[in-house]
Parts: sequence; structure tokens; C-alpha cells
Amino acid sequence: MSNLNATPSASRIQIAIFGRRNAGKSSLMNALTNQQIALVSEEPGTTTDPVFKSMELLPLGPVVFIDTAGLDDIGALGELRIKRSYDVLDRTDLALLVIDCQIGLTEFETKLTQVIRQKNIPTVAVINKVDLKPLSLEQKQKWQEQLQMDVVEISASSGTGISQLKTALIRNAQRIEEEPFLVGDLIHPGDLAILVIPIDKAAPKGRLILPQQQVIRDILEHDGTAVVTKEYELKETLENLKRPPAIVITDSQVFLKVAADTPREIPLTSFSILFARQKGDLAQLMAGAGAVETLQPGDQVLIAEGCTHHRQSDDIGTVKIPRWLRQTVGGELNFTWSSGQSLPEDLNRFKLVIHCGGCMLNRREMMSRLTMAKNQAIPIVNYGVLIAYLQGIFPRALEPFPEAEAFFESKLH
Repeated sequence: MSNLNATPSASRIQIAIFGRRNAGKSSLMNALTNQQIALVSEEPGTTTDPVFKSMELLPLGPVVFIDTAGLDDIGALGELRIKRSYDVLDRTDLALLVIDCQIGLTEFETKLTQVIRQKNIPTVAVINKVDLKPLSLEQKQKWQEQLQMDVVEISASSGTGISQLKTALIRNAQRIEEEPFLVGDLIHPGDLAILVIPIDKAAPKGRLILPQQQVIRDILEHDGTAVVTKEYELKETLENLKRPPAIVITDSQVFLKVAADTPREIPLTSFSILFARQKGDLAQLMAGAGAVETLQPGDQVLIAEGCTHHRQSDDIGTVKIPRWLRQTVGGELNFTWSSGQSLPEDLNRFKLVIHCGGCMLNRREMMSRLTMAKNQAIPIVNYGVLIAYLQGIFPRALEPFPEAEAFFESKLH
């Protein structure tokens, strides 16, 4: 049974292990976690798919270690494994570059370092198998100069150097870009925030869905008070308060009802828009909403979600948004859906990409998806921003955010 208090994967530091086949990546994974998580063999190419392990690494806290297939794999199947390993870079906060001490630092590791550095990922070089071939101080210093990163000597099989490696991880983790607050910078200590939460059929009984849990936690961490209500009780809730709330945050699917019941002077937004800002580039997503005006019947639209879930009869991504878009465009559109880790690399056939809030993705992965769309000049928008646009409350739903003011001013000029 999963622990409802467990830190979501997207909120954990993602530490990925890269290198050539048989460099000892899986042995390192097992040594770091102190568990036999990954299958270990002297046969090259034992790891075929990324292996994930969530754990606590003090004082960093919750992390996910990711073991990947060797990036020097061969054959058609090997190429697929290599691609999956490189895909992991899009979500990696901190990389471990494993080098087999018996082979040494080659052009392969140098090129891999360049790829990782282009993505601005803090990296630690792990020199493995020093029990079989010790590394001289002169050689270590030379490699440090070449790689321009921390170099740690270990033996994954015996556990030698693992403590020093963890220290290096903690030191380099300080270079990881922190995610922006969800709502903490929009309220002051003591402020009230009303959260409008319909009972979602997709959420198991007794639970709130993840975005709602995370917003509540962020409010509490910033010494605010979260008042939770359903959409049909909002008006009465507001009337019973002794002072107005600093903000009302709603599920996007009941935007119109909540907007009608929330006095104009009270800031209003949605959970999905909060995640659009925390996980990605709010201005890019706002610009993407305007692409709805250019859609024509027959156009291709991609709807992408960062997770997989059991879809209900009134599912937002497969039913409601397509229906609202057809009504707006005045004709049929051709929809393609993707979920989880899969996202088409070639977006050029799509006129618009519509993405979920991304609560199951970390900021690095969401920004990678936004960058992919930007590089291909394909507009992208997320659920909350799109729904606000389609329902005519776009400016109001974005008013609470400073970056939105600059966006609207740019449209006026």
C-alpha cells in the first residue's frame, strides 16, 4: 500500500547515473541505496530500462536514484536503450558520471560530459573499481581539470568511497535550481486562502488529488490558513468569513461557477495555473492560449499528460477539453493523446499542444517539454490557462501573477 504522506516523485531530487556498459552503474545504485535494487552482472548491457528508487538521503531529504542503460550500447535494441537513457537527462537534477578505472577517461566520457553540461546539470564524476586499479593522485587531479567537476574514487562492490560520494552529492545539490513557490509568494503570514475542490471521481475515496495536497502544504509552510470548500458551498463560505481571503484557488473545471460567486476584488486563479507557473514558463503558456484563435476544423491537436490514470466518462483531457475546443472552432479537430513519459519528439504536425498541470513532472522535465515546443515554434498551453481562456475569464485568472501583468502590457503595445 502506498503511503499518502510519501513525498511525490516530482518533488524529489532526481539523481541519475550515466556511463558506459559494465562501468558499475547498477552496483553503484545498489551501494547508494544499500539495497539490491538493480540487477548486476558482468555481462554488458544487463540494465535495459531505467530503474528508479526513491529514498531519503540526509541531509538532502527525499531523492530518486535512477540507474540507466549503458550509453555505448550496440545494435538496434541498444539504440533504443540509449535513447531512453538520454531521455532521463530531461528530468535529472544531479548526474553521476561513472568511469571504469580500468578503462580510464576516454573521448566517450568527454562527449557525454559535454551533453550533460549543455543541460546545465550539476555532475559528479565517479571513478569506480579502484580496488582493481587504484587511481594515482596525479591522475585524479588531471581528470578533475579535464572534467571540471568533483571526482570521487569508489569501489561499488566493496562500498569503499560511498560515504565520500554522498558528501559530494550533498555539496553539488546546492547548485540545483529550486522550484518557485506554488502560492507562497502570493500570500502573507496570517492570510486566508480558499480552495474550491469539487469531489473528483478520479481521486480514490478519502483522498485529495496531488495538486490540492501540494497547494495546501505550501500555504501552511508560509504561515497561511487554507479553507477548503466545494463549489456549491463557496458563496456561503465567503459570507461566513470575518475577513476576505487573500486569494481563491479553484479546480479549473468549475472556473465559471467559482468566478460568478467570488467578488471581483478577490484574486482568483486555479490549481493548474499555479502549477503552470511553478513547473514551467507561464508567459509561454499564456501565449499558447491565443493559438486557439488560429485553429481551423481538421487541425491536429496534441493533448499531453505527465501521468497515467483511469479515465472517467467526463475526463478533462479526453472529453471536456476536446468538446470545448470543437465548440470554439465550430468543427471537428483531430486529437492525439500522450501520457506518462512519452511525448512525440516531432511536434510539427500539431497546431497546438495542450499539457496538463504537470504535477507528476519535476520542473526540469516540464521545462524540457516547453523548450521542445518553443524550438519547433509550436504553441503550447496547459489545462488551467486554456480553460480560463475558453471560458472568458483569462485576464482575471492570471491577475494574481506579476509576470502576467508584463504579458498583458506587451499585448497592448
